[in-house]
Amino acid sequence: MAAAAVGEWREYTFAVRGRSKNMWWGVAVEAPDPCSLATFYSALLDWPIVQADDNVAIIKPPRDGTYVVFQLAEGYTPPEWPPAEDAQRTMMHLDVEVDDLESSTADAIALGARLAEFQPQSHVRVMFDPAGHPFCLCRDDDQPD
Repeated sequence: MAAAAVGEWREYTFAVRGRSKNMWWGVAVEAPDPCSLATFYSALLDWPIVQADDNVAIIKPPRDGTYVVFQLAEGYTPPEWPPAEDAQRTMMHLDVEVDDLESSTADAIALGARLAEFQPQSHVRVMFDPAGHPFCLCRDDDQPD
């Protein structure tokens, strides 16, 4: 199956046999306290928590289909940003598009996020969630850096 061109929408098809349109998919994020981290992202993204217990918490966007699962990770070590030799590297991060970078940064900090010291781009704010995962608030205004 060929990839869609940038800006092109194509009807979703399943490349994996055995999947149905009723099955959910998402990203799993390890955390020392899944419910607390789900509460943070629920407030940041305005997505409801749809399941929670001591080991797993799940948030979902307003449209069905995609979820973010926060799962218990005993002995969790937050990644190092920027990357440093012999330190835990970031395996992935979430990007959140915003219209107003400064007010969005202030809101994220009020919810418990921390601003990273190293900021590589003027239209992006690298933040850390309460568990230490980096995430980015991005203003998509075609500003070159």
